[in-house]
Parts: sequence; structure tokens; C-alpha cells
Amino acid sequence: MRDALCGSTIAGLRKGARVGTGAPRRIAQLLAVRPDLEVVPIRGNVPPRLKKMETMGLDAVVLAAAGLRRLGLEKEIGELLPLDLFPPSPGQGALGIQVREAAVDVREILSTMGDRSVDAEVRAERALLAELHGGCSVPVGAYAETLPDGKMSLFGQVTSLDGAERVSGTLVGPSGEPEKLGAALAGELVDQGAHSILDAVRAALAIS
Repeated sequence: MRDALCGSTIAGLRKGARVGTGAPRRIAQLLAVRPDLEVVPIRGNVPPRLKKMETMGLDAVVLAAAGLRRLGLEKEIGELLPLDLFPPSPGQGALGIQVREAAVDVREILSTMGDRSVDAEVRAERALLAELHGGCSVPVGAYAETLPDGKMSLFGQVTSLDGAERVSGTLVGPSGEPEKLGAALAGELVDQGAHSILDAVRAALAIS
């Protein structure tokens, strides 16, 4: 679920380094930690994005670690970005499979392959995002983790596009009520000013 910096580490980036990513969340999180960076928008699949370090003169690019691992490109990872500063998009790294309702035999096979903990964690993260009226284009990060005692910890973060404003929080609650946990944490972030940050983000994205 974590993001990875390819080509360098955060500490190893020179002042004014050019880092490639097209995601508003990643842009905001990068600038919150390193406001001196020049973030360069890039799109495309994983291998072409990695290639852009050469073709576009980038010092590094940010990609999902899960995608790199699935493609056997883990060696390209320079640093796994810390979750407290770079929480991933809600549900990032989790896979879902959709089948036809009539395909009973396939559904029976797949029913033995699901991970109940991951399902609950994703539901908590998505509930947080929904309560904030967010989507894939806003800088909202979330990370849920099922704890050894059976409870769930949920961390959430909202960051302005320029990285200057950031609110975050953590809540622990019953793993059997992931949606309630997500909604409760969203409420705490709203109390800290999350809505004003997100309203400004949406206005800026609409203009651009």
C-alpha cells in the first residue's frame, strides 16, 4: 500500500530536484516535506514513468510500491516513503475481483481467497474518504491497520496542494465497525479544517 520514491531517497534529493508524479496527493505530500522540490506532472504505466527519469531529466519519480512489486521492479525502489508523512490513497494496493452473479462456481472458489482484515481496512479508509466528499483527485491519504488485539487503527491526512497546510489524526476502534471508524476520524479532520483545505484544492483543480 505504500508509495515508493524511485531514483533517490527524500534526504538524498538535491535542492530543487525534479520529481515526477501526476497525483495531487503525492504532489501535496512531497511539497509538505520538501517545499524546494520541482514536481513535474507525469502519466502512464509504471515502466514508461520510470523511463521518464531519463527522457525528462527527472531526479526521481513516485510510484506505488505494490505496482512495482507486481511487475518485478522492486529493485527500482530507492526508498519506501514513511506512512506518517506519505499515507497512501484509500484502498491503495488492495485488489478486488468482480464476477457475474450467475457464476456461482467461480464465486465459491473466490470466497475462500478473500482477506477479511484487508476488506475491513479498505472499508474504513474508503469511509473516511466518502465522509470528506473526496475522490482520487484530492490529496487525502489514509492507512488502516488491524492490531494484534483485534481492534483497528486508522490514520488519515489531508494536505493542501502546495503542502503548506496539513491536518492529520489517528483513531482506534472495533475492527467490526470500519465505516464508523472512518466517519469518526473524518469528523476529527473536519474539526481541524479539512473542509477548507479540500474546498481550496477543488477550486484550484477546477481552474487548472
